Amino acid sequence: MNKYKISLLLLPVLLFLTSVCFGQTTNVAGLLEKYNVSWDTPGPTSSQSMPIGNGDIGLNVWVEPNGDLLFYIAKTDAWGVADVNEKNNWIREGGVLMKLGKVRVSLSPSSLTKDAAFKQILKLHTGEILVKEGDTELKVWVDANNPVIRVETKSLKPVSVKVTVDNWRLGKGDTLLAKQANNITWYHRNRKSELTPLNNIIFGATVKGSGMVNRNDTTLQSAKPLTQQVISIYPLTTKTGTAQQFLSKLNSQTVADKQPLSIAQTEHQKWWSNFWQRSWVFIGGNDDAEKTTQGYILQRFVTACAGRGAYPIKFNGSIFVVDNPQYQPNRNEPARAIDADYREWGGQYWFQNTRAMYWPRLSAGDFDEMLPLFKMYASILPGNKELVRKYYNHGGAYFAETAPFWGGLLYMGPEVPENWTGHYFTPILELSMMMLDYYEHTQDKKFAREILLPVASAGLQFFDEHFKRDEQGKLLLDPDNSIEMFWKAHNPAPDIAGLRAVTSRMISLTGDVADEASISRWKRLYSELPPLPVGVKNDKQILLPYTGPQTVKGHNFENPELYAIYPFRIYGLGKSDLQLAKNSFDVRQFKDKGCWHQDPIQAAMIGYADVAKDYVTFALTRKQPNLKFPAFWATGHDYAPDEDNGGNGEHGLQQMLMQTDGKKIMLLPAWPKGWDAEFKLNAPYKTTVQGKVKDGKLIDLVVSPASRKADVIDMSVQQ
Repeated sequence: MNKYKISLLLLPVLLFLTSVCFGQTTNVAGLLEKYNVSWDTPGPTSSQSMPIGNGDIGLNVWVEPNGDLLFYIAKTDAWGVADVNEKNNWIREGGVLMKLGKVRVSLSPSSLTKDAAFKQILKLHTGEILVKEGDTELKVWVDANNPVIRVETKSLKPVSVKVTVDNWRLGKGDTLLAKQANNITWYHRNRKSELTPLNNIIFGATVKGSGMVNRNDTTLQSAKPLTQQVISIYPLTTKTGTAQQFLSKLNSQTVADKQPLSIAQTEHQKWWSNFWQRSWVFIGGNDDAEKTTQGYILQRFVTACAGRGAYPIKFNGSIFVVDNPQYQPNRNEPARAIDADYREWGGQYWFQNTRAMYWPRLSAGDFDEMLPLFKMYASILPGNKELVRKYYNHGGAYFAETAPFWGGLLYMGPEVPENWTGHYFTPILELSMMMLDYYEHTQDKKFAREILLPVASAGLQFFDEHFKRDEQGKLLLDPDNSIEMFWKAHNPAPDIAGLRAVTSRMISLTGDVADEASISRWKRLYSELPPLPVGVKNDKQILLPYTGPQTVKGHNFENPELYAIYPFRIYGLGKSDLQLAKNSFDVRQFKDKGCWHQDPIQAAMIGYADVAKDYVTFALTRKQPNLKFPAFWATGHDYAPDEDNGGNGEHGLQQMLMQTDGKKIMLLPAWPKGWDAEFKLNAPYKTTVQGKVKDGKLIDLVVSPASRKADVIDMSVQQ
């Protein structure tokens, strides 16, 4: 036997040993296969749609009983102007994240006869939707690397393929180009309004297909019957310029699409394969574990489909809202039909809702999906700083709890009457906390200097200069909302916790990120921060939502005192006064599940495994009843599909498996009995932690880099 043959025989052994040594024994593709969503009954409406997307362009895909494939096209930057008759200020003032349109693909003759088998499958590992109708297949995917939608048809016998664009806004801002040669092209141009950032936005698309010709302005059809067809759709949004300039850019986009389809598809599938290799969580042990795993995986998938665009994910439906033929905003009004452009709570970003989808990205390793959030707020910062200077004659800035993508602030001096979000300054502190975590995970110094530092330092400066000091020289936060719950309170707990958490971490930044003068100011501010408000209930010390007599009227269903656990992590496992945190959680006023309620995360962070399990399972199985896709979450306080619900479920499950504090990595800190798991998660300092849970014990642990294994604490051996 020659050396070459010996090498070939040894190769499988070497590959096996390598995979064991580097922790690559998990067959992620094989495990994901189980969680592909598969339906054997068509539509008939958008309520029975599946999501697919490339991070910026998203589709809701469904099939009608006659075999026609339909999908809505959405884009993260397709911002329109609200109807002039809209009375809801949240919708009018924030713009409307619109659909680009609806596309129908018809095959003639149709293979979906009465006796034909039907299957619609979301293939997670490859980021594709496959539709099987008798002896015909249709494949839908949105190129992960390019701004193009592909629909591929394949049949045993030649069929005629027809593509029709259905645009319900013609005459209401949308224009369809007439007499096109072998394409359909349309666009929406915003009418002028008082919301000037929306005025120059144009969005639309072109549809093409080799060998397809125009039947009319809205329809393409194959010139002759064929067994294979590829339809390509090119969406585009521009912020400035004329309609002609938009069309020129759109034409350039279509002309530039010269990569062979097979190569583009391979690269697309490679992107998704790499995405699933970043992290994973598969749990087992009972039916709840399986369903929770499905919810976690599908929520992460939906977020990836919408999380790499120009703007952050909308909590109230992302880019996957659908028609609602029986919409009833309250019981006192009759139900009415609304289209897929509509969403409750409008186009504004509510930070306390938006954050829910972004905290889980850290442990998941989906760092690219966090950048749209950070970049939007960084772009808002200069304008908000100018307004703070104008209103209050001091430096720094904050972000309004509710704001459109272009930002802005209203004057909120102490004489302004209290309201839900007026004297509410917390978002910049939580965003700074998240940015600090992102920097800790990625070690990206350019990000730290150019985005983290300007945002966090502006926030600290605002609090430092906006509020006076008390008789003891401590910062006096008054008037200041304790989030939306208590208005114009005295020294609210969320802001004190946020200031303590952020300032202490900013002080620790190295000299190549922050200068000595800034660090000196932050040290001085930290020394002037008041203590967190503490009281007594049932003979036990507890955290309070604000300082002083607890007489302020509550207006929401929140527990502000628990912000010291999450998101600001003053208290938690491995930290002092854990019992104080547990006492406070035990007597919390509101214990609601799902939506934006953060109990699953807080429960995990104080080691309450069974409580965390209960809340996480609820969140990750809470499907909207009238929507078919299992991760289109129930409306709750938001709008379906509710992204808060899925994001908090994700984060809670991650915290049950792993929590970090500086360089310390705690595994199984709140893991329930009876659940097994296979996981890979991301920790700070470019670290990944991979392992399994079997019968309550941690096995097969692999930490990369290996030097970080010394920082791992197996909490299961302490329980």
